[in-house]
Amino acid sequence: MAKQEQSATEAVAPLLRVIPLGGLGEIGKNMLVLESGENLLIIDAGLMFPTSEMHGIDIVIPDGTYVIDRLEQVRGVVLTHGHEDHIGALPYFVEQGLRAPVYATALTQGLLEVKLREQKLLGEADLHVITADDVIELGPFTVEFFHTTHSFPDSVGVSVTTPAGRIIHTSDYRFDPTPVDGRPTEEQKLRKWGDEGVLLLLADSTNAERRGSTDSEATVETMLEEVMSQAEGRILLATFASNLGRVQQVINVARRHGRRLGVIGRSMVNNVRIAIKLGYLDIAEDELLTAGEMESLPGNQVVIVATGSQGEPTSAMVRMSMGDHRQLALREGDTVVLSATPIPGNEELFNRTVDNLFRQGANVLYHELGNVHVSGHGGQDDYIRMLDLTRPRYFVPVHGEYRHLVLHARLAERWGLPKDRIFVIEDGETLEFGGFAGDSEMTARRGEKLEAGHVYVDGLGVGDIGNVVLRDRKQLSQEGFIVCIIAVDEYDGEIIYGPEIISRGFVYMREQEDLIRRAQEAVSKVVKKKAPTAVLENKIKDALGNFAAREIGRRPMVLPLVIEV
Repeated sequence: MAKQEQSATEAVAPLLRVIPLGGLGEIGKNMLVLESGENLLIIDAGLMFPTSEMHGIDIVIPDGTYVIDRLEQVRGVVLTHGHEDHIGALPYFVEQGLRAPVYATALTQGLLEVKLREQKLLGEADLHVITADDVIELGPFTVEFFHTTHSFPDSVGVSVTTPAGRIIHTSDYRFDPTPVDGRPTEEQKLRKWGDEGVLLLLADSTNAERRGSTDSEATVETMLEEVMSQAEGRILLATFASNLGRVQQVINVARRHGRRLGVIGRSMVNNVRIAIKLGYLDIAEDELLTAGEMESLPGNQVVIVATGSQGEPTSAMVRMSMGDHRQLALREGDTVVLSATPIPGNEELFNRTVDNLFRQGANVLYHELGNVHVSGHGGQDDYIRMLDLTRPRYFVPVHGEYRHLVLHARLAERWGLPKDRIFVIEDGETLEFGGFAGDSEMTARRGEKLEAGHVYVDGLGVGDIGNVVLRDRKQLSQEGFIVCIIAVDEYDGEIIYGPEIISRGFVYMREQEDLIRRAQEAVSKVVKKKAPTAVLENKIKDALGNFAAREIGRRPMVLPLVIEV
């Protein structure tokens, strides 16, 4: 009898499935799917920048196979704000046939339009502008919004009323009493929803290691005041191209000190122009300095905002640090402010840029030397405050590496949530809600695990690079390669030409002629007898691999080429 009851319970279909496809267990490529029956709602579709092990990869996007296989079931896409880790992958899904309506605030949509236009997909997307006060019905989902304080103007979190209950997704947020735009996170809405009952809270975990609250943006403005009052030459500030709140702060302080603003870097220029057009920046486009004015005006009248706060190789600040920017050159007396903290794993690029800026004679300020940056994400006190306001029945930490998710879960447990109502899940691990206990009470359980790995974008190729190729690239970068070419008589197997050995990244051939000669002898010994081409190639590969390991302790990639003539 017990077995029959258990089978009946397992057979109950969930009213709601929560399906994370990105952003849980990593920083970036945030993407969440809510599923009820044959209805899907997507919240964000972001990208992630490659790690140092992803040789040659441009960007990483979520594996959206689950969505692509069910495009007709997608009722809508909701974008919380315009940072790349929340919108950067959407054009790739549009390219694969996603035609569901996309909802975003005006500035987020403006930046998305630029990305879609660049990929010639703007006409394929169904875009809709929303405000934090809007309510939209998408199949069984009722979607509401709440304004959040973040490093992107007009960011929103999302409340979704589902057949199982209300879900709140905070996206990126902090509680700041003095935000740049004067609009703090909407606590009143959160408290109201908490009073009505919240089934599940999905909350940002990026700063789960940080005690207290994140400093107010006012601390950065204080830093800018000090820099502009002391600097005698030009001031150049690098920040994320989408951190338009920081740009407005620079504008405010620059006006008080008689400086004019210039903007450098393609993405920064595009974003600033869109923000001005939509009224998100308090400056007219004709007030901006031209590249010529940035060079010709007295230094104490100029402040420049640029891309490159993370040491991105093609960014404006990195090019200036190397002295090869085509419009602007650093000079003695310039003050450079890197208004960011390095993304984990990106410290090497960041530090190299700082060194190069000092080599150019600039006075450089960065996170180790002052309050040059404030995170757009809250700290532990902010997380507790979110729990106080929403009082959820269940909790899932999102947006963070695995340790961040665990630490946030422990914080929720200390706050008072029972451990069995907190779920630490990663990409592809689903969570289901329904009346599984045999009564009307809504309960949660872990569901099936879906494929939700990385999809690599390399040039024009999307998803055609896998782990095998990355492993080969890693080997090439570390050990180099050897190409061995021989021509053999197709009748008797005698060597007609070669072995000719070509090496790159293994040894400098002109200085290692004796080594190359001995490598040729090692090949000649194993190809004396006639054998199928595949057999000969394997013999050459083994011979050269063993020779390289024995002679100089390296294991280069060996590429044999046997030609029968």
